[in-house]
Amino acid sequence: MVICCTVISSVLLSSVERAGGLFVRTQIMAACIGIIIAVIISVIDYEYITRYWWLLAILSIGLFIYVFLFGITISGTDDTAWIRLPGGLTFQPSELVKIFFIVTLAKHIDTLQSKGKLKTFLGVLSLLLHVGVPVVIIHMQGDDGSALIFFFIMLVMCIVAGVQGRYFIALGSILAIGLPLLWNFFLNDEHRNRILALFDLDSNALTNYGYQQYQSKVSIASGELTGYGVGQGYRTGVGFVPEQENDFIFSVAGEEMGFLGSILIILLLLLMIVKVFFIGLGARDKLGSYIAYGMFGLLASQTIVNLGMVLGLLPVIGITLPFFSAGGTSSMCLYFGIGLVQSVHMHKQNNEVIKLSYTRNERIKI
Repeated sequence: MVICCTVISSVLLSSVERAGGLFVRTQIMAACIGIIIAVIISVIDYEYITRYWWLLAILSIGLFIYVFLFGITISGTDDTAWIRLPGGLTFQPSELVKIFFIVTLAKHIDTLQSKGKLKTFLGVLSLLLHVGVPVVIIHMQGDDGSALIFFFIMLVMCIVAGVQGRYFIALGSILAIGLPLLWNFFLNDEHRNRILALFDLDSNALTNYGYQQYQSKVSIASGELTGYGVGQGYRTGVGFVPEQENDFIFSVAGEEMGFLGSILIILLLLLMIVKVFFIGLGARDKLGSYIAYGMFGLLASQTIVNLGMVLGLLPVIGITLPFFSAGGTSSMCLYFGIGLVQSVHMHKQNNEVIKLSYTRNERIKI
C-alpha cells in the first residue's frame, strides 16, 4: 500500500512539474532510500532498537540545536526548520525526530507501566514533559504544524496505554481556560488570520490568507467524477494553487483524477492506517503495541489535518499528506516508521517460541 501511494504520488508530481520545478526525481530517490532502510529496520527486533532510546534522544536534541545554529528557511515556507546538506540538498530534522519520538515515548510508557507508575500524577507529568520539549522547541522554530503532530502522537499512545481519563479531562480544561491567552499571546497575526479565513468567504478567502484553500476547492470541484486525466489539468499546469506539489497535492488529484481518484487515495491511506492499528493489536508485547500505535497516530493525524486543510475545514498549518506530498525528508522518514511497524509485525512470534522452549525445558527437568 505504501509503494502504491508513492507511485501515485510520482505520477501526480510529474503533472505538477508542468508548472515548474523538479519533484519526481527527489521523491523516487527518497522512496528508494526509505525502502532499503525500512527493510533493514524490519529485520532488527524492535526491542533491541528501543534499548538505545537514550541515543535517539541525544540525536534528537543535537538535531534541534543544529537547526537553531544553522537552520534555513526554504522557498514556500515561513519557518526555520531545515538544514542544508552537501550537493544543494535540504533536510528537515523534525520529520526524523517524529520517528525517534515514537520509539522514546514507547519505551517511556512501557517503563512506567512495568513500574506501576503510569497512572500516577508524576508518571503522567513525565509524559507531558517528554512531549513538551520537542513541541516547545519546534514552536520556537516556527513549525507549529509539526508541533501539533507530536502532541497527537502522544495523545494516541497515552490513550491506548490506559492513562486515566481524568488526566485528559484536566488537560482539556486547562487548554479551554487558556484559550484566550493562547489566542492573544501564543498565536501571531498570521495564525489568527488563517483561522479567521475559514469563516470569511467573501473577501479574505479570495484575496489573502484564504486564497490557497479557495483555489484548492475550485481545483477539486473542477475534476468532477473522473477528472481531466493525469497531465491534463489546466489549473495544475499553470499553478493556480500555491504549494500544490506539497501540502496541497490532493487538489491535483481532485482536478486530474476526479472524485473517484480522490476516493482511491483516501481508501489507500485508510487501509494503511487500519493495517498499522491491527499490527499494534497483534504485537507480542505492550512495547511493540505502543510503537505501532504511535505510527498510527502519526499517519492518522497528518492525513486528517492535511485533508481538512485542503478542503477548507481546518486552517493551513503546513502538514503534508503522508507518502503523497513532495518532500524527500518526509517520505523517507515515513518509510523508516513503516520499517518499525514491520519489525513489530515480523517479530510478533518470538514470545511463542520462548514459551515453547521454556515448556520443553520444564518437561526435561520433571
